[in-house]
Amino acid sequence: MADVKKIKKVRGRVPMPHQDAARRGTNFDEVALGYSRAQALLEADRCLQCKVPLCQKGCPVEIDIKGFIAALCDEDLHGAYDIIRKTNSLPAVCGRVCPQESQCEGMCILGKKHEPVAIGRLERYVADTFAAESACEDITDLDTCSLKREDLKVACIGAGPSSLTVAGYLAGRGIPVDVFEALHEPGGVLIYGIPEFRLPKAVVGRELAGLKELGVNFKCNWVGGKTITIQDMFDDGYNAIFIGVGAGLPRFLNVSGENLVGVFSANEYLTRVNLGRAYEFPNYDTPAYKARRVAVLGAGNVAMDAARTALRMGAEEVSIVYRRSEDEMPARREEIEHAIEEGIKIRCLCGPSAFHGDNQGRLKALTVQKMALGEPDDSGRCSPVCLEGETEQFRCDMAIIAVGTRPNPILLEATPDLELNKWGYVTADPETGETSIPNVFAGGDIVTGAATVISAMGAGRKAAREIANRLL
Repeated sequence: MADVKKIKKVRGRVPMPHQDAARRGTNFDEVALGYSRAQALLEADRCLQCKVPLCQKGCPVEIDIKGFIAALCDEDLHGAYDIIRKTNSLPAVCGRVCPQESQCEGMCILGKKHEPVAIGRLERYVADTFAAESACEDITDLDTCSLKREDLKVACIGAGPSSLTVAGYLAGRGIPVDVFEALHEPGGVLIYGIPEFRLPKAVVGRELAGLKELGVNFKCNWVGGKTITIQDMFDDGYNAIFIGVGAGLPRFLNVSGENLVGVFSANEYLTRVNLGRAYEFPNYDTPAYKARRVAVLGAGNVAMDAARTALRMGAEEVSIVYRRSEDEMPARREEIEHAIEEGIKIRCLCGPSAFHGDNQGRLKALTVQKMALGEPDDSGRCSPVCLEGETEQFRCDMAIIAVGTRPNPILLEATPDLELNKWGYVTADPETGETSIPNVFAGGDIVTGAATVISAMGAGRKAAREIANRLL
């Protein structure tokens, strides 16, 4: 690989094949099509194999990125997958939805002067191409599974990325795990939040099937804090409990007309389409609200998912309404570009001030307050400032509010001994994940607020390691 460095200084990274923008706006098939073998090897060859791989430090679960790419360059697919799975139990998911540009790829040395190595795309290629020989090999970081311990058991509340990581880690070490999920399908945000065109349900299903084969038991339609409490679990003999319920309670704008028919939270809209499979109606009996003109309020990844979903559900016009400029949008740049390519309008420097309805209480229009950019706030983004007297009204018959989430209080109110921070999230030791209740651990959005799939998995891994150390 000695001669590669000269090439790497001038060659850009291999583009990801995509569905044509005009076509993909009419279907829910995956947008990014994935690398071919030749494309993956060509991209992997750009890696500098740094002595100190900063990319690994940028990864929340610390994948040996240098190692797996070197194995891929040697066409050792089994070895590449083996390296990835040592710290990441959901590589096919993370390769699709993690913000690599601000994590591993953001730390890539090649990216200082040129385009960084497409680490996420290579991770996806390895995960999609490698056929695991067993559930044990696919999910854990062990070559063989430990014998099942009949004297131990652990419970996870919530079946999202952090809990799935805990379950896979512990089950591979012989510790039985029961995962309690409030919805009728496990997967958490991977199932109800992220659309099919970004993360196919079959990919998530493959990971869940591996966990089930490993012995993880999923108990759906169990609401933590209602159908079962943490004390109930201890009474039933669980040795440790992990809380991974996310932060799925939507925030609203508190402006007039927000209760009109046609105004939805992004959580409700995406859950109906994704988990309820409304995009396959009438094959599935979940209908979706029909609209011609849709306004999506917010500019994060959830807002982009909602806008692109509404377009695919038949809307003639979809607009993103955002208080700041396009440069301040928190969504991944790739998602913003895909949305624009698909014909979604971006209405920047507009803050929603009122919804208007017809005489039947149905949404018909939105008034926005014109804004300007002021001084930077704590996030480093310029604060929006109202331009007094400058407003605009435009027609829309559906609005989707995607301005963030907060913790669902059901489990928290049922567990008064659980210490919360000033924002209402669970307080947990950053190294072990343990909460104020001994042997109760927590990780993911219920601790940090809305974050990424991979950061939730990193928290789950830390907690699982601590649980295993205590029980084994």
